[in-house]
Amino acid sequence: MVRKGYPEDFAALIASEMRTEFTAGRMLGYIARSEKLPLEEVADEMLAILSDRDRITQKHILEHAQSKINEMYRNQ
Repeated sequence: MVRKGYPEDFAALIASEMRTEFTAGRMLGYIARSEKLPLEEVADEMLAILSDRDRITQKHILEHAQSKINEMYRNQ
């Protein structure tokens, strides 16, 4: 991001929020595909990526819980 002209502290903040390889890869792909975007657009994309990550995480948690409930009912 710094090579694309973004401020170093902004790039560091974005990098610190992208905690997984999946989210970092999505952000890097977004940055690589575009010209230098306004900071607000990059921050908005970061929030969208994090929202997707949270939604996927929640889905996995709920699927696991449902699996345990189903297992409990089968074993009664």
